[in-house]
Amino acid sequence: MRYLGAARLDKRTKDLVKRLGRDDIAIIDHVDMDRVSAEGLLDTGVEVVVNASRSISGAYPNVGPLLLARAGVQILDAVGPEVFERVTEGDVVEVAGEELLLAGRVVATGERLTVSSVEAAMEAAKAGLGDQLDRFARNTLEFLEREKALLTEGAGVPQTRTVMSGRHVLVVVRGYDYREDLRTLSPYIREMRPVLIGVDGGADAIREAGFAPDIIVGDMDSVSDAALTSGAELIAHAYPDGTCPAMERITGLGQTAIAWSIGATSEDLALLLAYESGADLIVAVGTHANLVEYLDKGRKGMASTFLVRLKVGPKLVDAKGVSKLYRTSVRPVDLMLVAGAALVAISVIITISPATRSMVELVLLRMRAWIGI
Repeated sequence: MRYLGAARLDKRTKDLVKRLGRDDIAIIDHVDMDRVSAEGLLDTGVEVVVNASRSISGAYPNVGPLLLARAGVQILDAVGPEVFERVTEGDVVEVAGEELLLAGRVVATGERLTVSSVEAAMEAAKAGLGDQLDRFARNTLEFLEREKALLTEGAGVPQTRTVMSGRHVLVVVRGYDYREDLRTLSPYIREMRPVLIGVDGGADAIREAGFAPDIIVGDMDSVSDAALTSGAELIAHAYPDGTCPAMERITGLGQTAIAWSIGATSEDLALLLAYESGADLIVAVGTHANLVEYLDKGRKGMASTFLVRLKVGPKLVDAKGVSKLYRTSVRPVDLMLVAGAALVAISVIITISPATRSMVELVLLRMRAWIGI
């Protein structure tokens, strides 16, 4: 089959989805596409994805390309980085078989992925998990040595205006199943009124759920201007050497922020901030909780997540999958029971109350007079 559309290019998938439409052809450069990125592409309705890199390299069984393939998205894989030099934003391109064409000329060739080919690649990739686990363990030990003071003494944790001591804190990351879990937790949020911490785009997730973030933590590369200017406290994630790219954007919006320098992920910063600020309970939504999710994140710093979870564990409740574990629903039989109970109560009131009985009789007389009986 042949597919024609306007090319939309970006080496960062999470940036591309912000301007991607159903009739466009997405051109990305994403090794080992993770689940969150695939779900972001699916949300746009796009039908064709061209990847300069391998969507599944064999390092580990990443599920992203399988989600796309099962949803019917056409994937032209491993076409090479030169595609970004040969195609520009808005060019009308065509995908035909294993070729990408511009004005009838082949500009890139790759491999068409199918559900069966992706499943076979995922099965083969399971053999690489041992090497990934060894690498993860070494990174964890390196982080422990480098950030020992933070993990054992809480050194360097910034002070916030928002009081968290003795309160519940809800940390929202725009990760797996965050929308569903956040929707399920809405009654809890309304009742307990926890401190709401959004990790980068998690701040927008909080706003989309109908709430306002109290604190935003992260490098601020995937959070909207509206969230950054919503009045929340801002804590910018700085590199270990002290540089903080997020500050330029924050100050450009007329906002101020605290820079926190640490070689960990932004979600780790949020969990540590809540813990060291005396939170009574920390509820996490969308955070990473297993080895494949750590590898999906694609960062060496994910080693910090394992250690941070060990530290905050006594206070941490992971809400991952809560929407699948329990969903509130009202059965028809329950409605019938409530209606029946109400009728019984009304009947009793009419029976034992002369005033109520007289009023009902008067209403009946007026109805009979109105209809002429």
